[in-house]
Amino acid sequence: MEQQGINMNITGRDEHVPEIERFIRTVKERARAIVNTLPFETLPHRLIVKIVYNVMFWMNCFPHRDGIHVTLSPRTIVTGSNIDHDKHCRQQFGSYVQFHEQHNNSMATRTSGAIALHPTGNAQGRVLSFTQTWRTKHICY
Repeated sequence: MEQQGINMNITGRDEHVPEIERFIRTVKERARAIVNTLPFETLPHRLIVKIVYNVMFWMNCFPHRDGIHVTLSPRTIVTGSNIDHDKHCRQQFGSYVQFHEQHNNSMATRTSGAIALHPTGNAQGRVLSFTQTWRTKHICY
């Protein structure tokens, strides 16, 4: 690694790395901001994990001023795709959405209620959501 100009700084136990601690603080602050917009008093563990995933998804969608590229986001560098505001910003985290269920030609309902979590990031602009049972995940518009 030294031959390639990579400087590796290994830290010991109980040592602090200010850059990493600041990054963790930023993620926690953004997650707290989302939690405080939700109408729930208690959150299931799975929802908290999805909040952090949502924060990381959006942080990776924008270039960082100290990043490896001035205009390309980490997501664009890795996947080669960009986020389209009209497709991917339609639902806010925690909002109530209706998702399409498999159905037949009966009079049964064809949609069910769920909580929007985050965009899937695909070209169609779908949103990942969870039903109120927290056991199944669905892709919705």
